Parts: sequence; C-alpha cells; structure tokens
Amino acid sequence: MRKVLIWMAVIAVFAIVAVIVFAADQADPLPDDIKVDRVVVEKSRRVLSLYSGDTLLKTYNIALGSSPEGHKQQQGDDRTPEGTYLIDYRNPQSSYHLSLHVSYPNQDDKERAVERGVSPGGDIFIHGLPPNFAWVGAMHTISDWTDGCIAVSNKEIEELWRVVPDGTSIELRP
Repeated sequence: MRKVLIWMAVIAVFAIVAVIVFAADQADPLPDDIKVDRVVVEKSRRVLSLYSGDTLLKTYNIALGSSPEGHKQQQGDDRTPEGTYLIDYRNPQSSYHLSLHVSYPNQDDKERAVERGVSPGGDIFIHGLPPNFAWVGAMHTISDWTDGCIAVSNKEIEELWRVVPDGTSIELRP
C-alpha cells in the first residue's frame, strides 16, 4: 500500500509540473511588427530575454549545455559560452527544428584555445527540439541536455526565428 501511495504522489507531482510548464509554453506571442535588437541569456537562471532598446519584451525558460558552469573552453566540453556575440545566421534545415547561430568563437576564444592547444569548438545555436522529441515542449527545460547550445521549445524557436534578425547582439551571462 505504501508503494502505491508513493507512486500516486510521484504521478501527481509530475502532472502538476507538466501543467505549469505547458502553461508557460502557451504564453502570448509577440506581435509580428516587433523586432528585437538584443538577446540576453542568464545561464544561472536558465532564462533567455528579448529586448527592444531598454524594453524587456519577453522571457523564455531554456536548457543549456550539460556542463553549464563557466565559459566554453574547448570543443566537446558541453559548456555554453559566456560573453557578447551576434546572431549571425539561421539554419532552416536544422536537426533541432530551426536554429539561430551564435557567432562563437570570437578572436579571443580562438586565441585562448590555441594557447591551450585545443579547438575552441563552435556550432553554438539557439534551437528547438529534435523531431522525435517535439512532443516534450517546454518540459525539455527540466534538465540541461545540449552540447553547449541554448534550447527552447519548437513553438518558442518559431517565435524567435520571426522576431530576432541576423546581426542581433546576444549577451551570454554566467
């Protein structure tokens, strides 16, 4: 009987979390005429924020690289970079629904990697979910699972794709 009660409690907690996360994924969309000029990622809070000037437009819960502490040092370290970069191009054929490329590594990143005799890595994107996991939606943020990218739900990446133009500044904070 005790095991049944424990399982019922676990299922109830999971259901509550799923409802909360689903509700967050259904937030009001940004208007079509909004254009973002700055993206800020706060890694410790797992939040991506969109700004137009000094006006906060919207925030999104995110998942990061599976080793999120600290600045990306080299290829394969599963860290998400820290610093200021650009959204420099977009990939409509991404394996993760859609993706916006972050201009990591910059010259400083490359020089630090050369000093250590390693590759700085690259291919850092803001992206959605892989096709087989699109059903997970915003629940993907329960844990950090990327190789260093910034992940949002597919609905959210579609909105980011629409309102974040190439050339937009992205600040990745600890």
